[in-house]
Amino acid sequence: MAGDARAATGTSTDDDAVLLFVGGPLDGRVEIRAARHGEPLPTVTHVHLHDGPKVVHRYDLEPLTAGVGVYNLRPRVRDAAKDEPAAG
Repeated sequence: MAGDARAATGTSTDDDAVLLFVGGPLDGRVEIRAARHGEPLPTVTHVHLHDGPKVVHRYDLEPLTAGVGVYNLRPRVRDAAKDEPAAG
């Protein structure tokens, strides 16, 4: 029946990409990227603005099969200078 609805509206999911987000604030989100928008981006940046500081998360694409991929949360890079005690 869903196929009948797509045929009636002239839309198709044959070439659309199904993308799952893993980790961070977008964990569990599923996005269907229409084929007309081209290939999924290799990296997606999510910026969360609120009363505090800006929080940025980056997700890297891991293609699984044709038209299916997973965006994995990129691990944070720790600033070694902040983690080490001051010499003195």
